[in-house]
Amino acid sequence: MNFNSLLKQYQAVQDKERAAQMEKYMRNQFSFLGIATPERRKIAEPLFQEAKYHEVVDWCLIQKCWDCPYRELQYVACDYLHRVTPLLVSKDLESIEKLITTKSWWDSVDSLYIVIASMVQADPRLKKRMRAWSLDDNKWLRRAAIAYQLSLKEETDLELLSEVILNNTNHPDFFVQKAIGWILREYSKTDSDWVRSFINQHRDAMSKLSIREGSKYI
Repeated sequence: MNFNSLLKQYQAVQDKERAAQMEKYMRNQFSFLGIATPERRKIAEPLFQEAKYHEVVDWCLIQKCWDCPYRELQYVACDYLHRVTPLLVSKDLESIEKLITTKSWWDSVDSLYIVIASMVQADPRLKKRMRAWSLDDNKWLRRAAIAYQLSLKEETDLELLSEVILNNTNHPDFFVQKAIGWILREYSKTDSDWVRSFINQHRDAMSKLSIREGSKYI
């Protein structure tokens, strides 16, 4: 299945009423076809099945999805990346960075954390990029640097986590502060003592939002 075929199938089942609701939820930043996630993934499943036989990541397909005016196609690109994560190589992080900084919002950015985590785990040298992202002018790269370890549990690099959080305790953006609270809350399920100690040690520097979110389970 190619991109044009996929797009035509989505356009054939578009729901304008649902699209308006989805656009409103996303603060009217993106255009939607109005396709629910289960149906979107069902239609794209033949594409994902084909991806099993890919030897390299189809960045041309991803770019076409990202360039498309309909937000569902950006979701398809993220779903595709999840399917082909084992094919990603270290240099692909540059392309992931472009996705994060283009048509940026929490829905697309947060969809890429597991992909990023897999890449960094495979090549620890990429932690240097996470440190750079945590200081970048782009707030979404900062959010990604903070939150990409959400699924790592016992494999979380605590030294890196501490560093990227402390690089952002004074950042004014809601989504950055929310990410700090989110990653601390999630890691508290693995080691509540560490999170409690971290918050107590840095309480004066942290926002109330980050503390509130990070303390939910401790």
